[in-house]
Amino acid sequence: MDDLDPELLDLARSARTVTVLSGAGMSAESGVPTFRDAGTGLWARWSPEELATPEAWEADPELVWSWYLWRARQLRRLRPNAGHRAIARWAERARVQVVTQNVDDLHERAGSEVLAHLHGSLFAFRCSACGTPFPEALVPGLSPEHPVDLAEPTRERPPVCPACGGAVRPSVVWFGELLPEGALERGADAVAEADLVLVVGTSGLVQPAASLPLVAAGRGIPVVEVNPEDTALTPHADWAVRARSAEALPRLLPEQLPELLSEGNRPAPSR
Repeated sequence: MDDLDPELLDLARSARTVTVLSGAGMSAESGVPTFRDAGTGLWARWSPEELATPEAWEADPELVWSWYLWRARQLRRLRPNAGHRAIARWAERARVQVVTQNVDDLHERAGSEVLAHLHGSLFAFRCSACGTPFPEALVPGLSPEHPVDLAEPTRERPPVCPACGGAVRPSVVWFGELLPEGALERGADAVAEADLVLVVGTSGLVQPAASLPLVAAGRGIPVVEVNPEDTALTPHADWAVRARSAEALPRLLPEQLPELLSEGNRPAPSR
């Protein structure tokens, strides 16, 4: 990638409050299939758009649960990349607020606190009937110490809610559902408070998440887009860095670049 603009580097060094808006492209660099690709391979006979709906859950909760559980187990075998680690390290010198459209936990495993998962999380669970949270520790096969065979898709029954006996579902946002309560508001507040907004790996096409960079642009807050390609958000960015996040983000912390890149050879932290 080309050298970063010195003015951008100065801004990155001096920013006291940084808000990161991350999307699927960032996770894809760690090997996470995009949503559209999550129906390939073993699950090719089903469309992700067909499985990620309340109607699919009502019709066949075992099928939907099994697909999401397979995705979660697959994700636990992947590692945060240098971009995730750079964001976590940045928090040692500035207030960094992460707002993500991704349903994985790679930011958290890199060491970041996530202010808002706009589309929910594959590693949060709740009762589909009464909404009572269900502990991740009680969901089989998610611990790195006890992996399961992912070679063949299996049908598994959802756990039973101890409060009401309802079926436990993943706390992700299905088509037609509202975002998690307060998530968008927290994201908008984080953008409004920022000295610098990073938009990483998102196409800018999915609403309402795509509106958040526009909040920053409208307030005159510097917006940096990190993406290998132009997107719908490019016209609103003050800087457009045409590179993968794992390449670009560590270079915003040049004094820590060697360590950030070498950390890729260390075992990934588990939760």
